[in-house]
Amino acid sequence: MNDYNSMPQAAHRLELIGRDRLTVSGVEDVERFDETGIIMSTSAGTLVITGEDLHIGKLSLDGGELHVDGRVDSVSYEDDGAGRGGFFSRLFG
Repeated sequence: MNDYNSMPQAAHRLELIGRDRLTVSGVEDVERFDETGIIMSTSAGTLVITGEDLHIGKLSLDGGELHVDGRVDSVSYEDDGAGRGGFFSRLFG
């Protein structure tokens, strides 16, 4: 049975070219960012990007797309609520 009133979940996709260009789709919100890390909410959960000289080249929340330039060291998903304060405070504290 189809529920036409519910919004479809945005497609989530990561494309990493080398270690210096990352495109993420399905982005719902960017919670925090600086040159060493970006934390964002996606349709697949909380995504944490770490690296050096990270810059958001393009952000379109309407289209759910984010482009990151800089050296990407890691890409990881965090479980909502599990250890959030400790990890995030170490990353951006």
